[in-house]
Amino acid sequence: MLKAFIRPTLILTLLFSGENAAIASDWGVQFAAGVADHDVRKADFGVAWDPGLRWWEVGGYHFTVVGEAHFAYWDIREKPPSHSNIWEFGLTPVFRFIKSSGYIRPFVEAGVGIRMLSHVDETPDRSFSSSFQFADMIGIGAQFGTHQNYQAGFRFQHLSNAGIKHPNPGVNFSQLYLQYNF
Repeated sequence: MLKAFIRPTLILTLLFSGENAAIASDWGVQFAAGVADHDVRKADFGVAWDPGLRWWEVGGYHFTVVGEAHFAYWDIREKPPSHSNIWEFGLTPVFRFIKSSGYIRPFVEAGVGIRMLSHVDETPDRSFSSSFQFADMIGIGAQFGTHQNYQAGFRFQHLSNAGIKHPNPGVNFSQLYLQYNF
């Protein structure tokens, strides 16, 4: 019982005790649109949380992590669809290497999260076999504005169940997104 309390407390203390680790708690809303193989369109709404963590300042850039929660709608256009729409829900920690100052702050990002799908069948010939999926992504973008309230980027995202259950066809999305930070 005591170990179960001490270990998470120690981890949180280490994460939030750094010199630059002010608990800023900035929130943002994100809208994305994407396309995937097999004629799938995706509209995504996300909520982003930036705890203000900074690591390894290198040449005017630093590493940080942002938490994202997503709610998305897939429009399946391949004929004949088993379900012409699929809903996706999930969470992803996103690691970024971002410019530390300036009006425009470019970044590269990557993350691996989890997703739940409302249906597993796209078409009679294409099934994900499990609602539980992993979502890994890489992307580029920029944060900008006088108060860094705006963000835009491109992401390549792959969803699959990592072979937990077969068939496991996976799906690849290319997405553009816009975000407003409060």
